[in-house]
Amino acid sequence: MGDRGCTAGHLLDYLQTLGNSEALQCLKPSALQILIQPQSVALISGHNLRLSCHAVGKSPVQYQWFKSKEEVPNSFYSDLVISPVYLKDAGFYICRVNCGGTFEFSQWVQVDVLNVSVSCGQGYHSLEGRLKLVIQPQSQRTYVGETLQMECGAVGRPIPRYQWHRNGAPVPNATRRKLAIPHSTQDHAGRYRCEISSSTERMWTNEVDVAIDDVYAIGGVLGSSEFLLNNVPEQLYATDKVALLIGNLSYQNHPRLKAPMVDVYDLTNLLRQLNFQVVSLLDLTESEMRNAVDEFLSLLHKGVYGLLYYAGHGYENYGNSFMVPVDAPSPYRSANCLCVQSILKLMQEKETGLNVFLLDMCRKRNIHDDSAPNIVLRVTANIVFGYATCQDAEAFELSSSGLTNGVFVKFLKRRLLDDEKITVVLDRVAEDMGQFDATKGKQALEIRSSLSDRRALTDPILPGDSADLAHARSLQWAKAHELPESMCLNFDCGAQIKLGFAAEFSNVLVIYTHIVKKPEDMSFLQAHVTDFSQDLDVDPKEMNRETPEETGIYLLSSNLPQHCLYTRVSSLQKLREELVFTVCLQGTFTAMDDESVHWTKSVDIGKPLIARLDLNRAVRRNSCLQTCMMPHSPSHSPCHSPGPEHHHHHHCGSPQDHNRLLPQGHYLDVHEHQGAVGGCGDSLYVGQSHSEAACDSSCGLSSSPGRLSVPIEATDDIHELQTVFINSLQLQQQ
Repeated sequence: MGDRGCTAGHLLDYLQTLGNSEALQCLKPSALQILIQPQSVALISGHNLRLSCHAVGKSPVQYQWFKSKEEVPNSFYSDLVISPVYLKDAGFYICRVNCGGTFEFSQWVQVDVLNVSVSCGQGYHSLEGRLKLVIQPQSQRTYVGETLQMECGAVGRPIPRYQWHRNGAPVPNATRRKLAIPHSTQDHAGRYRCEISSSTERMWTNEVDVAIDDVYAIGGVLGSSEFLLNNVPEQLYATDKVALLIGNLSYQNHPRLKAPMVDVYDLTNLLRQLNFQVVSLLDLTESEMRNAVDEFLSLLHKGVYGLLYYAGHGYENYGNSFMVPVDAPSPYRSANCLCVQSILKLMQEKETGLNVFLLDMCRKRNIHDDSAPNIVLRVTANIVFGYATCQDAEAFELSSSGLTNGVFVKFLKRRLLDDEKITVVLDRVAEDMGQFDATKGKQALEIRSSLSDRRALTDPILPGDSADLAHARSLQWAKAHELPESMCLNFDCGAQIKLGFAAEFSNVLVIYTHIVKKPEDMSFLQAHVTDFSQDLDVDPKEMNRETPEETGIYLLSSNLPQHCLYTRVSSLQKLREELVFTVCLQGTFTAMDDESVHWTKSVDIGKPLIARLDLNRAVRRNSCLQTCMMPHSPSHSPCHSPGPEHHHHHHCGSPQDHNRLLPQGHYLDVHEHQGAVGGCGDSLYVGQSHSEAACDSSCGLSSSPGRLSVPIEATDDIHELQTVFINSLQLQQQ
């Protein structure tokens, strides 16, 4: 009934009509109620810990937090904040709420603190989103009889669950993030990885090799082990890892796309598992793209791994690739676009350790752009290009009734976490794409590489001599990940509203409102947000919706709290001032014959996410603008787009094949499910690059006479802890 919008008041009315006095007694408000239970969380040492417990009662409520059975000093508030948190703060926590002569305990929660040496800006500031893998297991070589130890770790709220696997089978009783096998034997050798899951998602760590040598062997066997130890490939390191992901889909003068949104979202989560600092951006204009690239370049220095992914319209002339901004005119040419090779040239000047370009766009020649740029690149052995399609060909994407990836990312995301040289990973992606019937003979991944070392995206980070400088630069990049703190707003009528925030992309903010406390004399209460800056892309028709999907929030919907009103705020890069908006509370009082009453509060959350980097500023001098614009392609020259001959439809194949071919810049439908041509089912399209795509349960513990007001000591198992705690209560007959 709650899912259908019924309130407790409605339920009371129904039960009163039915005359069910026993059920009515159960619903009678108690003197003390805990409305918000704390949640278990895993986070990185040095970050901020916040546990929240909120209760209401007939008299003022008091709070006291405990770690195990010891009181946490000065923890008298509904929020327990430990800033920064250290390894010693890990453990089990509970909150005691007092009201008059009675008290209640919250549920037990576990806090897991991970000791991870990561540079600032990793994007772990918000723990209400997806799991984020921060510790990968490492290959091991040990001896028979010694303890085999491995570790992995993820951050998130609620706390992740772990299950280790060896050679594809679960390891018995290996359900902690640290795996320890005492007195190991050669039977314990093999390939290990760990499955990490929450209530809504699952991920895997890298698969690593474990070798167990016989320490008692003599002669050739021991010599063989020494040979293997002495011939292990040298471990390569990155001084840092940074990635810029751009997905352009809402073009002003060209066909709109859909798949870049899903592609950028999926790659963002995968790259963060590999400890990349990632900024993911949608729908950038020319100046915004150039400024974003400038910020990306400012983070690069000697030994850094830099990755640039672009999905959107594009073209290639004379071996140079051009990315098309969403505000590119029709027609456009190189002066309106960003040249990838010009960006590479600037990256080479930084002496980076690895330069990876993943270009998910078409590479057809722009016949209306006759510029022949002369970009002289240095000869370096650290460049990798992964083109979604071959030269003078289109890139495809799959489209169905829901959101889906483009063809390139569909296969790339299956391999991206492999602990292999990056060119080997891309080779396997190319093989997978080659077996895909829908694009066989139409799209093939092209790899260009000058990489000589065995560089992999999984390589660990080892800060170099310029670690302090890198840290300072990372602080700048970290700004793009800072979310506003959630807040509670108190209104004069006695209502309390929670205002929460989540990030779908670095320039897309989700705002949700939740009613925490509704006065008893009110029959209706609703809170919504309004009055946003005109710089932002906020559709009034899609604001304050009851489900995330109604407002366009598809990718984060499963991770957002329920029973809220949701608003999606995009194009944060256009924000010139602090983000100020109004929270409007609308309600009706029973005593006033349900007459509507309004209250408002203005909220200033500063500049969230990418807005802090001011990408809307004028393009700086000596930026990538000067190298991306071709000197013999004056911007005042008229631009031309493909003529009418490129807009007609040409069909090939038979209806039995369910294939329909349209030339460059338009659509190719290849139905993977049976049905008539043009009907429902998954379809394949081709455009200039893409076309369509796409609580912990709380435990209510009632007060009982004689019950201790100090929690029992925590054990290693939270479920066992709760069972012991409940069994310790002295229950009496009513």
